[in-house]
This record gives sequence, C-alpha cells and structure tokens, in this order.
Amino acid sequence: MASQAQRSASSRTVPARPNTAFRQLRGRLSPGEFAAAVRRAAREIGEQVSCDARYVGRVESGEIRCPNYAYERVFRHMFPGLTLPDMGFAPRETVRGRGARTSPDSAAPLATDPDHRDTRIQNCEESDVLRRAFITGGPAAALGLTGLCPAGRTDPRYPHRPHRRARSAPCRRAGPAPPRRRAGATEATAVEEAVRRIRLLDDRHGADDLYHRATQPLRAAYELLDAGAQRRAIYDRLHAGAGELAISVGWLAHDSGRFDDARSHYAEALSTARVCGDAALEAHAFCNTAFLARDTGRPREAVRAAQAAQQAAKRLGSPRLRSLLALREAGGWAGLGDRTGCTQALARAERLFAAGPGERDPEWMSFYGEAELGGLTAQCWSALGERGRAAEHARRAVALQDPHFTRNIALFTAELAGNLTANGTVDEAATAALQALTLLSRVRSARIRAMLDDTARALRPYRSCGPVGEFLDRYRTADAPVGRQPA
Repeated sequence: MASQAQRSASSRTVPARPNTAFRQLRGRLSPGEFAAAVRRAAREIGEQVSCDARYVGRVESGEIRCPNYAYERVFRHMFPGLTLPDMGFAPRETVRGRGARTSPDSAAPLATDPDHRDTRIQNCEESDVLRRAFITGGPAAALGLTGLCPAGRTDPRYPHRPHRRARSAPCRRAGPAPPRRRAGATEATAVEEAVRRIRLLDDRHGADDLYHRATQPLRAAYELLDAGAQRRAIYDRLHAGAGELAISVGWLAHDSGRFDDARSHYAEALSTARVCGDAALEAHAFCNTAFLARDTGRPREAVRAAQAAQQAAKRLGSPRLRSLLALREAGGWAGLGDRTGCTQALARAERLFAAGPGERDPEWMSFYGEAELGGLTAQCWSALGERGRAAEHARRAVALQDPHFTRNIALFTAELAGNLTANGTVDEAATAALQALTLLSRVRSARIRAMLDDTARALRPYRSCGPVGEFLDRYRTADAPVGRQPA
C-alpha cells in the first residue's frame, strides 16, 4: 500500500486542465465579484471561507481539482442540484486516496448551455430533491447520519436517555446491539452538518414539516456523547454540536407551536452547555429560552433569561450577539409593559448592532441583520400598544430581508399586516396579509399562521373593502387553521 507521501505526490502528477464548467458558472462576474458572492453564500449557511480572486483563478486554471468540504458546501448552496462533477471538479476519490494514483481525467464540462444559465449567483430556493430527501427519507439519510442512529429506545423528552416504555425505536437492528464505537472527527462533523442543514431548511421552508424528522439526528448525537470520543477535542465538538442541535430542534418545536417540547430541548441544550463549560452554547440556549418565554406569556422569565444570556456572552467578544440578546431583553420588558426598560434595551441593541459584524460572531446568527433588528423592534412597539410605530419597523424589516430567509419574510409580512390592522389601515393590511398567505404555500409555520388567523378575525368587519374581501376569500380556502396541528 502506498504511503501518504506517495499518494500526495502521485496526485500532483496529474496535469492541470482548465475548469471550463466553473468558468461558465462565474458568468459575467469578475473573479473578485464572484469571490465576494462566495463569501456571502458562506455566511448564509454559517461557513467561513476566505475566497478571493486568486482562489477563483486557481479553480478555473485546474490547479484546484476538488474543493475542500467547506467550499463544497458553499458551492452546493450557490448552485442547488449540481454535483462536484457538474461544476467541473474531479470526484474527491480521484484526487485524494487510491483513485488519485490512476485517474488523470480532468473535470468534465457542464452539459448545459451557458447562455441559458443564471449566472447572477442569486439565493435560489432549496432543491426539491434535497427537501424530499430530508422529509421522506429522514435526516439520518439526508444529513449523512445513517450510521449514527441509536440502537436503544429513547424518551422523546430526553433524547440521550434510554426509555423502556417507548412504543417503538427510531431505528431497529436485528439481534443484539453491537458494541458502541467511540466517536471520531467524522461523527463530530456529521453532527455539525446536521445543525447547518436543519437551519438552512428552516430558513426556507419553516418548521412544521421538519420537527419530527429532525429529532432523529438529535437522538443520534446524544448517543454519540454517551459512547464517548477518541480525543478530548472531539468530545468538546460533540458537546457543542449536540447542544446546538438541541437548540435547532427546539426552535422547530417553538416555531410550530409545540412549546412544551421546545422548552425541554432548550433546557437540554442549557444542561449540555453547563456540563462542558461552553459559554457560547449557554448564551444561545438562554437566548432561545428568553424568546420562548416571551411567546408563551412569561415576560419576567424572558427578561431574566436574556440577562443571563448577556452575562454568558460578555467574554465572547461579539457585539452582534450582545445586540440580539438586548433585543430579547427588550421583548420581555415590553411584555411587562415597562416602556423605560424596553427603550433602554432597544437603544443598547442598536448601539451594539452599529459596531458591525465580527469574526467572533456565532455562525447561528447568520439571520441577524438589519431586517431582524427591525422585526424584533416592531414586536416590542406592538406589545407596548404603539401599532403605528410598530408598522414602520415591520415595513422596513420586510424591505430589507434577504430573499434566502423565506420564513422570515413571511413572518415580518404577517407582522406588518397585524400592526396595520390594529392601526386602522385595513386596505394595506389586507394586501400585506395576502402576501404572507402566498408565502405560506412555501413555508410551514404555525406561528405565522396564528398571526394571520388573528388578522383575519380583525378584518372581517371590513369585508366590503376590496383587498379585505380578497384576502378573506383566499384565507378561507387556504390550509386548516393553526389549531389543527399535524401529528
């Protein structure tokens, strides 16, 4: 068997050939403009790549025959449905490992006509194939976690603990369970990828269809923690990954109206953070706990949780994170009717936001930009009864929202409709409500649907107004109201 040095040397002997397919994907953008688009796409999915014009040139010249895993994830995000060979890259096995010694083939060109390809690097909708794989095949298959499925039965409230009374196991194996294998870097990476994929799908499609499926990789992650890891660094990654996964699954429960489940998952994440002394995970868990407390009518708990999150975040060096946590606190004060506490927290959030993004911002905060700042501020003013002011901020949030975050566009639009209705601007409210209802054909969120339910009830006395009647007719024939939750 050849040594690693021999394999590397052999892979370098393959002559470089220009990657014409990737050049077609760049289209009319300059290498620098394309590199900027790559960096933007990376931020959208929580990746960090230092792409520049030189890197683009190395790819197009054939010097880089296959990108590393981080770049691969970014390119797949930019061009949904395309494989590495479609983008002109050589298969990974022919570049690294045994295949590199025998395969001199260069990347294959795209079979499509470049003149008919969109080269503007837009935020495309998630591939239907990927989404169906996640929903029907399960996250374990779609996220590369098939081999991590736990053998034992579990209590859904505590995914990492065996539960004798569970009716069925998520995965069954014939015969006795094999001995547990200690986790390595591959398993830690798979858990981290599960977090990123769940967040990406939630941003684009909402939580309702994802929640039950997403609990499977969560169970697998805690099973890995129970089994232990090969090295302490891997164990730390597993702790952080499992905690972030618990928060992501908790958010899916939260956004789909399963508040008790959400509270349990957030508590599990907080427990994981405390066990491993992870301040970043602790701040994130408290952040979501505060949001849940606000949404479930416990504003004082929301304030306390947000303040605890800010305490944990002090040593993390991220003004943007502290800005979001100040907004969580402002939401609690608004729920208590404390205008002074709310405005002070809002001012602090805006001041910290103005410091700009930083390298130490957590990757889960990719959603937090000017649109989110405006949307959360609108929610505070709405809770304080200032609907006109709330509508101004909600309108700004809709205008500024990145098209990638389809669910948030629907949320802010529904928010705008509710504030306009309360402020007596019924025609504009109905128009906004219609837009939100249209978006719900692509986004499943019980929280957004509940907001539209409230708007519809408030608009019924104004049915004679043209846009109001159109909205109410469309609303009546849309999906069932939020009270009827999917099993």
